[in-house]
Amino acid sequence: MVKAYIAIFSVAILFLIHYLLFRRRGRSNGMQVPPSPPAIPFFGHLHLIEKPLHGALSRLAERHGPVFSLRFGSRNAVVVSSPECARECFTQNDVCFANRPKFPSQQAVTFNGTSLGSANYGPHWRNLRRITTEQLLSAHRVSSMSGVISGEARRMVRRMYRAAAAAPGDVARVQLKRRLFELSLNVLMEAIAKTKTTRAEADVDTDMSVEAQEYKHVVDELNPLQGAANLWDYLPALRWFDVFGVKKKMLAAVNRRNAFIRRLIDAERQRMDNDVDGGDGEKKSMISVLLTLQKTEPEVYTDTMIMALCASLLAASTETTAITIEWAMSLLLNHPKILKKAQAEIDITIGNSRLISTDDMPHLSYLHCIINETLRLYPAAPLLPSHESSTDCKVNGYHVPSGTMLLVNVAAIHRDPTVWEGPTEFKPERFEDGKSKGLFMIPFGMGRRKCPGEVLALLTIGLVLGTLIQCFDWDRVDCAEVDMTQGSGLTNPKAVPLNALCKPREAMRDILQKLL
Repeated sequence: MVKAYIAIFSVAILFLIHYLLFRRRGRSNGMQVPPSPPAIPFFGHLHLIEKPLHGALSRLAERHGPVFSLRFGSRNAVVVSSPECARECFTQNDVCFANRPKFPSQQAVTFNGTSLGSANYGPHWRNLRRITTEQLLSAHRVSSMSGVISGEARRMVRRMYRAAAAAPGDVARVQLKRRLFELSLNVLMEAIAKTKTTRAEADVDTDMSVEAQEYKHVVDELNPLQGAANLWDYLPALRWFDVFGVKKKMLAAVNRRNAFIRRLIDAERQRMDNDVDGGDGEKKSMISVLLTLQKTEPEVYTDTMIMALCASLLAASTETTAITIEWAMSLLLNHPKILKKAQAEIDITIGNSRLISTDDMPHLSYLHCIINETLRLYPAAPLLPSHESSTDCKVNGYHVPSGTMLLVNVAAIHRDPTVWEGPTEFKPERFEDGKSKGLFMIPFGMGRRKCPGEVLALLTIGLVLGTLIQCFDWDRVDCAEVDMTQGSGLTNPKAVPLNALCKPREAMRDILQKLL
């Protein structure tokens, strides 16, 4: 009985200390801080974390408003869920929020916080950003990659056509995500290292090469272990323990990722040493440019720096592009009339004598509406990567102290009922004829830390989605509604990967036959 009283008294003391500490902190200097739900001593609001996190934060925003504060263990955070407040964060407070929080669990993943996505705002980050935009993602570079994207789309379509030809009734059941992941990976590998995944003769018609499977396995292991998944990022005492083996799993996945990238660097270095197809200027791969710079500034362009940059670009582009196309196809399968309308636009604009090309993209306005609506409903990053305030600032009139983590809920902003009519409905027509011009969307972020790969991503999504619509008639498996449940992780995967039925369109058979 005495032990029970001691336990109750101890808990009461903890609650009192917590209340006094954070009450004083909230009222410091008479400044008003954002509203906050009730917290638990030491744990703060970790008990409110549910998967997917953006959904849990959206529900909290309904009760506490477009700006509210949370405490994840030892870390303070502010959550923004409205267009006006997001604009304020990335305009007036853009420099203030240009840093990234440092998570102990992410040190190995981010090369000790030196990668493009994790580095704090400063000379090192600006140099990485400059290299990325000049050597990989400039408008001219992206335009020159259109042939690579089209080639990968054709190769994917050819394998799907073969699968359909070998199936009863010329109808193949395909899981698109694996095929789309390999396509996205090949596009990035071509840009970064002038190479792509290879297929043995035995797996020439499979949905994914062994090499692509290797990298996808790394992504599938790392993504769920990042973000809010690691309690020991927020509770320092837990860093001495690894009950669920998270550290071990992450290090194993990081080592496999680094080995994958190291092979790309070593192969490019070997080509340069042998002067084989090295190219010059814009024909060089990004890695060969960095290796050239390494010769004059070895202390800056180290192998670790090159690996970190490659890892950031592969992580930011491969999974997100594949996910977006998969969501788009899922939406179209659940709305067959919209799919037919998109198919009709392509037939009228391009015809059936050739495949879609980059030059066609400006003329396919309805296809762009579908892509915009997909990015609105299912942004690949429903929560922007975390920012951190470097100085005290104000958001929506509330005081935000230095060192506060900023979470911007893109999913909530894109479905704001005060901005979007029928916010949960799939209506590409809302983007026709500039109807939605001026309405706020940030699927690629905003401000200094905005994703630099937007142009490449949109080109890839447009070409690949357009090719799939042009070449095949699509249907749902067993006529069942496609499951639109969202998964969890850094990106926004489907909880249930899309399986669909594809049949070569009669009008496109001659073109598809020529691909064999």
